[in-house]
Amino acid sequence: MTMTPQQAGWFQGTFNRLVDNVDRALMGKRDVVSLVLASMLAEGHVLLEDAPGTGKTSLAKSLAATVQGTSSRIQFTPDLLPSDVTGVTIYDQKTQSFEFHKGPVFTSILLADEINRASPKTQSALLEVMEEGRVTVDGVTHDVGRPFLVVATQNPIETAGTYKLPEAQLDRFLIKASIGYPTVDVTERILLGSAERNPSSKLTPLITTEAIADMADLGATVHVDGAVLRYTAELAEATRADQDTRLGVSVRGAISMIRLAKVWAGAQGRHYVIPDDIKVLAQPAWAHRLVMDPEAEFSGVQQSTVIQRVLSEVPAPQNRAQQEPVD
Repeated sequence: MTMTPQQAGWFQGTFNRLVDNVDRALMGKRDVVSLVLASMLAEGHVLLEDAPGTGKTSLAKSLAATVQGTSSRIQFTPDLLPSDVTGVTIYDQKTQSFEFHKGPVFTSILLADEINRASPKTQSALLEVMEEGRVTVDGVTHDVGRPFLVVATQNPIETAGTYKLPEAQLDRFLIKASIGYPTVDVTERILLGSAERNPSSKLTPLITTEAIADMADLGATVHVDGAVLRYTAELAEATRADQDTRLGVSVRGAISMIRLAKVWAGAQGRHYVIPDDIKVLAQPAWAHRLVMDPEAEFSGVQQSTVIQRVLSEVPAPQNRAQQEPVD
C-alpha cells in the first residue's frame, strides 16, 4: 500500500501544525525543527553540533510536549557509566528476585547532552537502542517503545577532555544539524518573554505518541521511483569515489536517506519522492558520514564541499513523470 494524495495532504497539514507548535517555544528555527521532526517520523536520530545556549534542550522538551511524550536529559561526563544510561538490574531481598530499574533512555525523546564528553564505552551503550529501539541488560531485552528519538549534542568549541565520536556511531545518526543563534529581531522577542524559564511548559499537546507512530508508518508508504533509487545510489557511490574522501556514504546512509526523503516528501504534500528531496537532504543526512582524506582535510576541504560537488556532477532524473506512481 502506498500513500494516497489525500493522505499526503493530511500528512502535510499535521506536520506543519506540529512544527508551528514547537516554533512557539523555539522561535525562528522552523528549518531545523522540520528536519528534527522529519527524523523522528523516519525513526532516526539527530546530532546537533552547536554552541551552548542556542536552544537544544528547549527543542527536545518542546517536541516532547507537542507529541504528548516524555523527555529526559543525560549530561554526559567522563565518569558516566553505561548503566547510568540504559538502567541496571538490582537484587530485591524482599522478593528474592532480580528487578530491572529503567535508565533515562526509556523515554520518547532523549537529550544526550555533550555526548562526546563520555568515554567510548558509555557512548556505545546507545548504539543498540539507537539502531533497534531496545536495550539488553544481563541478557534480557527491553523495548523502549515508539516514538523514540535521540537528540545528541556536542560543543564544537571546547574539545579538551572529549572523545571523538567513532565513524560507526556517527553513521547511526540520521542527520547532523545546527540550531545556530537567532536573529536580532527574534532575540528581542525571546528577551521579551525571558520571565518564562520553561517555554515548552506552555505548549499544548497536538498529537499522541501512538498517532506519531502511525504517522511514521504512513510516511514509510510514500512512493519512491526506481530512477530516484538509482540516483541516490549513484550519489552515494560518488562520495566513495571522490578524491578527497577516505570513506564515503555507507549503504546504511543510503537507506537512511530514502527513509528520510519519504517523510520529507509527505511533509511537502506529495505522495512520491522527487530528486529535489534528495538534493535538499544530502547535506544534513550525509555530510557527517564522510571521512576525509588527511591531505584534503589539511588543505581545508570540508565534507559539505564533497556533497556539493557530487550533487553537481551526478545527473538527476529529468522526467518528473518517472517519479510519480502509476495508478
